Amino acid sequence: MNILAIEDNEQNLYLLRFLLETRGHRIAEARDGPEGIAAASATTPDLILLDIELPQMDGYAVARTLRQNPALDAVPIVAVTSYAMSGDRAKALAAGCDAYIEKPIDPDSFAAEVEAAAAAGRADREQVS
Repeated sequence: MNILAIEDNEQNLYLLRFLLETRGHRIAEARDGPEGIAAASATTPDLILLDIELPQMDGYAVARTLRQNPALDAVPIVAVTSYAMSGDRAKALAAGCDAYIEKPIDPDSFAAEVEAAAAAGRADREQVS
């Protein structure tokens, strides 16, 4: 699977890249919201992993912008964030994310969670079409 990770923290990016590449996924990276939107538009990944706390533009605004692009509407977006307060999950889903994974990520289950979110996102869209 081709995955775009929009994440500004180098350590988080290294960990998710390692965990997902070990399972055979290809990872493209963007360090902020505008760069992530441009990368998603240029490559149409199979899945987008989106940090919420980003420089220049927060992840909620990124998700809303990505959902306005018809070419990206079918791409699952998974919020991967340390925002874990009451209401944060609902806010991410309302902005256009399909799933929500809290940081710190669990290295033992992260790749499976990402793969499950991608599969669920595809299934949801197939039911709509």
